Amino acid sequence: MAVTFELIKRCEKTGARAGRLYTPHGVFETPIFMPVGTQATVKAMSPDELKAMGAGIILSNTYHLYLRPGHDLVAEAGGLHSFMQWDRGILTDSGGFQVFSLGPLRKITEEGVTFRSHIDGSKHFLSPERATEVQMALGADIIMAFDECVPYPAEYDYAKKSTERTTRWAERCKKAHTRRDQALFGIVQGGMFKELRTMSVQSLLELDFPGYAVGGLSVGEPKPLMYEMLEHTVPQLPESKPRYLMGVGTPDCLVEGVMYGIDMFDCVFPTRVARNGTVMTSRGKLVVKNAEFARDFRPIDPECECYACKNFSRAYIRHLLKTEEIFGLRLTTIHNLHFLIKFMRDMRKAILENRFLSFRQEFWAHYSHS
Repeated sequence: MAVTFELIKRCEKTGARAGRLYTPHGVFETPIFMPVGTQATVKAMSPDELKAMGAGIILSNTYHLYLRPGHDLVAEAGGLHSFMQWDRGILTDSGGFQVFSLGPLRKITEEGVTFRSHIDGSKHFLSPERATEVQMALGADIIMAFDECVPYPAEYDYAKKSTERTTRWAERCKKAHTRRDQALFGIVQGGMFKELRTMSVQSLLELDFPGYAVGGLSVGEPKPLMYEMLEHTVPQLPESKPRYLMGVGTPDCLVEGVMYGIDMFDCVFPTRVARNGTVMTSRGKLVVKNAEFARDFRPIDPECECYACKNFSRAYIRHLLKTEEIFGLRLTTIHNLHFLIKFMRDMRKAILENRFLSFRQEFWAHYSHS
C-alpha cells in the first residue's frame, strides 16, 4: 500500500493517539496539522520556510488546480511535487466541497456535478471518475474520494439520500483509481444524524480504504454538535488506519479532535486570518492590527520561538499591516503556522508521556475565545 499507519501510543483515558503515517514522500508523526496550499502554494510561504518550521504534509485543491493551470499541465511538469518543488507529503481534496459551495452555480445528479467556474463562468462537469482522474494526474500521495458535503442544517431525508450517493460515488472512485503510488481515502458523511454517520462508516468500511476522513463537519454547526458527531463516529473507524478531520484548524477544535481520536487535520484558517492581522497565541487569538498594539514592543507571543516572534514586535508588525506591506502578512502567516505545527507536536509529546488530559486541562485554563 502507498500509505500506511502505525499506532504508537493511545491515551489511557481518552481516544487521543500518537502514530506515524508512512507515505511515498516521507514518514510523518501524528497527530498532524496540514497547512493548506490551495493553488499549489501555501500563501506567503516558500517550501524551505515550511520545512524549517516542521511542516510535513500540505494540501492542494483539486477544484482550483483543475481550473488553473489545469491538471494536464501539472502532470506535464512531473506532478505537484515537482511543479511546486515540495518533496514531502501532499494531499489533494476531491474538489467536492468547493463545487458544492458554489450553490446556484452547480447541479447535482447521480452521474456527478455540473458547475460553472467562479473565475469565468465556463461550464464544467465533475464526476467521481473525473475527480479521481484529475487527482491521479496531480500526483499527490493521498487523494480523496469525490463526495457530496451535506450542508448544515439539512433535513434527514436529504442527508440520507446524499450520504447514500457519497457511498456509491466512493465505490466509483475506487474502481477508477489505478495509481499504486497513491492512497485513496474515503469520506464519512451523514450530516448531524448519528444513524447516518454509522451507515456511512459501515458502507465505507466494506470498500476497505487505506484511510478515512470525517467530512461534513465545521460547516456552520455549533461546536458542541461537531464534538458529539466525532464522539459517535470516530470509535467506529479502524484503529489501524489514519483518521482525518477535514477543514478544522483552530486550537480549541484541534485539541478536542485529538481527544476523540483524530490523527490528521487541515484548514485555511491560520493563513487566512493571518492576512487579516489575526494571530494565534497560547492565550487565544490576538488582532495585532488593533490600535492597542501601536506601542506594544513585545513579540506576538512571548512563549513562541518562530522567526516573527524572535525578531519583531507587535508594534512593528501592526505598522506593516496598516501600511499594507507584504512582509507584515508574511510574518503573521509564519507565526500562525509555526504555532499550530508546534501545538500538534506538543500534543503528541503529551500523549506519549501519558499526560494528554492534563495538557488539555492546562490549555483550556489559559485559552480565551474572545
